[in-house]
Amino acid sequence: MKRSIKKGFGFGLTSGVITTLGMMVGLNASTNSKLAVIGGIIAIAIADAFSDAMGIHIAEESENRHSTREIWEATFSTWASKFLIALTFVVPVLAFRLYAAIVMSVIWGLTLIIIFSFHMATQQGVKPYKVVLEHVAIVVLVIIITHYAGKWIATICF
Repeated sequence: MKRSIKKGFGFGLTSGVITTLGMMVGLNASTNSKLAVIGGIIAIAIADAFSDAMGIHIAEESENRHSTREIWEATFSTWASKFLIALTFVVPVLAFRLYAAIVMSVIWGLTLIIIFSFHMATQQGVKPYKVVLEHVAIVVLVIIITHYAGKWIATICF
């Protein structure tokens, strides 16, 4: 896989998982509403995919060492991976009760992070368990913080 596409895919995948899970967990904790969670996922898939793609685009341009083609490859692969990964989280919310959907989504998101982190570490020749644990710890931290932030918001707003 080309470096520019790999960069965009990796950024989009990790951002898609972390942002979407954080939003889902927080909205669930504060509203317990399927509609709010689905609306949040769709908003993340659209707005944040474009935002991340634009961020990668500008970051790549600012380095002043990539071709126009490489910049657009990174931009599009970021957008596509973020958009598609985020949308995968709609499926369990539509198919199951919200609590079960949140649990399944956390498992799905962690699985994606573990697989990608393991693959990346083995390609770089570093110990996979360290990379996987570091990345999983970050995702879990986001989940915990957004859960309690959602609970706190529910107590002060409702």
